[in-house]
Amino acid sequence: MPARVQSERVAVLWQLAWSDGSLLACSVYRDLQGFEMRVESNGELVSGERCDLRPRTMARAHALRDALVRRGWVNTG
Repeated sequence: MPARVQSERVAVLWQLAWSDGSLLACSVYRDLQGFEMRVESNGELVSGERCDLRPRTMARAHALRDALVRRGWVNTG
């Protein structure tokens, strides 16, 4: 059985905070199979999907961030 290859975070697209101190981040990871965009809450995976780094993918990430900000999350970086 081949050794499992760890994903490496290559970018953090955005980070948001909630009033109770919860954190939400959208990051891009890379492994041997390509790229994966992940949304993580306090370090735990909420959602992840394989992606390519094209403008449409980045637009989706930014649209998600904008929708969360409209719902009360605060942009932290």
